This record gives sequence, structure tokens and C-alpha cells, in this order.
Amino acid sequence: MSTTENEPGVQLTRDGPVATISLSRPAVLNAQTPQMWGALRQIGKELPGDVRVVVVRGEGRAFSAGIDLSVASAGRSGEFHLLAGSADEVALTRIEGYQEAFTWLRRPDIVSIAAVQGHAIGAGFQLALACDLRVVADDAKFCMAEVSLGLVPDLGGTKPLYDLVGPARALDLCVTGRRVGAAEADRMGLVNRLVPAAELDTAVAELAAAIVAGNRDAVVEIKALIAGAGERDLATQTRYEREAQLRRLRDLAGTGE
Repeated sequence: MSTTENEPGVQLTRDGPVATISLSRPAVLNAQTPQMWGALRQIGKELPGDVRVVVVRGEGRAFSAGIDLSVASAGRSGEFHLLAGSADEVALTRIEGYQEAFTWLRRPDIVSIAAVQGHAIGAGFQLALACDLRVVADDAKFCMAEVSLGLVPDLGGTKPLYDLVGPARALDLCVTGRRVGAAEADRMGLVNRLVPAAELDTAVAELAAAIVAGNRDAVVEIKALIAGAGERDLATQTRYEREAQLRRLRDLAGTGE
């Protein structure tokens, strides 16, 4: 097992095909900074090709309490002011870079798992939504808090939220900023596995091991099939299934490209 400190506040640990990203600012409930987003983006760019599962977790008693307002709103030097004062192209490119820190977690060659305990607020909620799967402790609290700052969720969270809970519930969560406990989140469809807080690490490790136990190419094909299913009709989806299965059969028989 190896550990790398990519930036203050972000650690990358590697154990064979499983990589774990830990937000490591427990004293401030893993509040996120632009520097941390830069580190997350860089991890995505440099992730070794033999990694199959990426676990995202927070150290201490919270997953992440969201953006660090002491950094983002620090007068003329704060990120909010810098973005507001920049030309459109500069500001939009900067926000796009922050989004990439989250959106790479959905890339087709890995399965990402958010291990959520305690607060997952704002950017923390969006980081959990960026992952393919969420294993959630029974003490978790989710909140899309951006509206309370006069802002919108802009780190890629609205699309997966819509896909998971539907338009009415997604709108409710985003425009009210209300907090949702683990049990309600489970009922909504935000949760893949709900476990006692003391069992979170074990449940995540078991899920990661189950994914790694499967044939890698089959998992990649399955993820692609599921990812696109919502945008296809039945006839198109079954054609994609046929084509994927033929690729697998030929690969297993040694007759593929």
C-alpha cells in the first residue's frame, strides 16, 4: 500500500487495483478549497491505468462540509470575488476546471464509490453525487446548500441528482437547501448501501472487492450499458447489449481485435 499527499487536504492511497482519495482536513469537517479541487483533478489525470475502483472518503466525523467559506469569500482575494471580477471566458474556464475535479469520477474505466459519513453539504454533496455508487453511514446528512449563499450547484451535481431522485425532488433539495438524513436519502434513491457508521469502512471494502472480483472488461462494458440506458429506447439498448456481448465472447475466445 502506498500513500501520496497531493495537496494539503487531499491524500491518495493505493492498494492494488483500489485507490482511495481521502479529504484530510478533519478539523474543519473536510471543507473544500480550490487547491483541493486542483489536486482532485490532477489525481484523475495521473491515475494509473490498472486502478479499477476509486473510493472517496473524508477523515474524521464528516465526509465534507462543503466549500471553505473562509477561503472562497475572503474579500478581494477570495475565489468568489476573483471569479466575479474576471472576464467571462476566464471565469467560465476556471469553473470548468473545478468541475473536472468531480466529473472524472464517472469515467468509463473505473467504478467510483463515495463513503459518506456525517455531513455531506454543498460541494460535499456534489462530490458524493459525482461517484458511481454511495455507501452511506446512518449518521449522514445531505444538503445542497448553495442557494443559501445566492449560488447554484456548479460542480456537476445537478445531473446525477436529477437522474437519481427525479426533477421534483431534485428541485426541492436545491431550492430549499434542506438537510436530508440517511434514511430519507435512502428512500429517495441517493443511497446504494446504508450501514451503521461503525461498519462503513468494512462495507466499502467489501463492495470494492466484489467489483474487483469481476472481469474488468465486462465491468467496463456493463457500466457503459447502464450509463447510456436512460437515453435509449428498448430496441437501441438491446442492440448495444448484443454488440457488447459479442465483443466479450470474441475476447474470451481469443478472436477479438
